[in-house]
Amino acid sequence: MNFDHLFKADIFTVGQCVIIKYARLSPDRIRPEGRRGMSGRSDCLAALPGRNSETIAAISTPYGTGGIGIIRISGPEAFSVAEKIFRGRKKISEIRSHSVVHGRIIDPVDGQMVDEVLLVKMDAPRTFTGEDTIEINCHGGIVVLRRVLSLVLRHGARAAAPGEFTKRAFMNGRIDLAQAEAVIDLINSKTEEGSRAAAAQLQGKLSEKIRSARRKLIELIAHIEAAIEYPEEDIEDITGDEVLAGIAKVREELMETAQGSSNGRLLREGMTVAIIGKPNAGKSSLLNALSGSDRAIVTDIPGTTRDIIEEYVNIRGIPVRFLDTAGIRTTDDPVEAIGVERARAAAEEAELVIIVLDAQTGITDEDREVLKTSRDKKAIVMINKLDIADDLVVEAMKEQAAALGNMPVVVASVADGTGMDDLADKIGELAAGGQVSANSEILVTNARHMQLIEDAIAHLDSARSAFEGRMPLDLVTIDIRDAAEALGQITGESVGEDVVNEIFSRFCLGK
Repeated sequence: MNFDHLFKADIFTVGQCVIIKYARLSPDRIRPEGRRGMSGRSDCLAALPGRNSETIAAISTPYGTGGIGIIRISGPEAFSVAEKIFRGRKKISEIRSHSVVHGRIIDPVDGQMVDEVLLVKMDAPRTFTGEDTIEINCHGGIVVLRRVLSLVLRHGARAAAPGEFTKRAFMNGRIDLAQAEAVIDLINSKTEEGSRAAAAQLQGKLSEKIRSARRKLIELIAHIEAAIEYPEEDIEDITGDEVLAGIAKVREELMETAQGSSNGRLLREGMTVAIIGKPNAGKSSLLNALSGSDRAIVTDIPGTTRDIIEEYVNIRGIPVRFLDTAGIRTTDDPVEAIGVERARAAAEEAELVIIVLDAQTGITDEDREVLKTSRDKKAIVMINKLDIADDLVVEAMKEQAAALGNMPVVVASVADGTGMDDLADKIGELAAGGQVSANSEILVTNARHMQLIEDAIAHLDSARSAFEGRMPLDLVTIDIRDAAEALGQITGESVGEDVVNEIFSRFCLGK
């Protein structure tokens, strides 16, 4: 028989009907005495293979040539491993914790020096992983780093898996799961605002909100169950109004936290913007102006851009992935035709399109086709080449563009920079109402966190419906407990090994 999941059933009657309500319980929610409790970090994590028993090492700086490269060693044998290959004025055992010493890395086999280094010794638990840690600061050549790492691995350490240092920090209680996920967000952030949002999560601001909400639910469950199971004791009965008030309060807090999810996703993932239009309208010049580099080839020859060129640009704190596309027109050139089809596909998939019009030619049939096909998308019309265009032509183009679709119009000149700030403002407004900031609110930047918050809110709604439907309080607690369980999965207080492994598999090697 498979006991991977157990079930708790509650049977009661309403009138002449017998109602059975049951909930599936995962193993980490069953206590030995048979009662399900809201424990701290799941017991299954404590049993992960190799926890605190192996010493791991990896190169923690990017591969390539640089001034400094760092080898990180963490685990119970970190100091003894370093002792075998490091030669300095003091032995590793004599070095004070959290201090830096100068020395050399020596191959014990032949006594040859591999590199002159700075070594940092850090005693547990005041380290990132919560374990004894050594960091060897080498010269930043990849050959040197590989030789030093090879010595470390030959003398007692094993190669760390991607994200294993951060995983150990989580396992050892240095950080919770939400903070661990913030580490990779901080590394991958593409804008200053995105970096601030990740840093706030790494500090534990989101975790504090989630833990506070979960604690209130657990207290509510405890009060309900105590009143139900120990009626003979002198325990104050909890009223229906108190149950509803408790559910409503936590739900309101979760809704407030969830409100920043769209902005949080923008800061973390950014948005994709396709630059489209007919040939020679100035699309490639616009990409170069936005990126501040000659990313795309610009000529007067129509059809120069044949493939999609992309570049990330920080627009009002949002990482925007701009796609410069081939000019959309009818062509007999088979290669250019492929580029045109890719341009249409990019416009279809992008979250926002910028339609570039040439103020010298006015709106042509090709422009009209592009404008009509973009009416159902978020789009900005940019009338380019204002510096060399006739004012009457520009005004007529603005009226025609407005008639073809309800899209904001920006008049600009890529050549002299006129209107570029207006374009950036419009992109920010269409992306998130121009209100993307990590300074004044807790932003939910992680899709997993957002889904779990939504799950918790749904469970609370179910609990309220159950209570209003006059179901017994012990059944109401099932939904409240499920809400607390969902919140616990955000911080790692109730989470399975498979989830933990999947999260840390996305980390880079050495972090």
